[in-house]
Amino acid sequence: METVIQDLLAGEYRKPIRVVAFNTAERCSEDVSEHIAREIERRGNLQLNDVPSYLREFVDRYSPQDLQQFSLRLV
Repeated sequence: METVIQDLLAGEYRKPIRVVAFNTAERCSEDVSEHIAREIERRGNLQLNDVPSYLREFVDRYSPQDLQQFSLRLV
């Protein structure tokens, strides 16, 4: 999933709808959109960067507002 997160942040995908992880060995799949959205938001907060505009809708959709924590910029 690290590659997918890096590609999303690098702008390789625009306006993603959902992220699905496939495990071919076990013949299963899982919607990991919430995990990916939270990780994108977490990294932005750590680096004191806003989520890129092309990912904002995706992150808002999968990161519940009550779980989001606002970051304060240190000056």
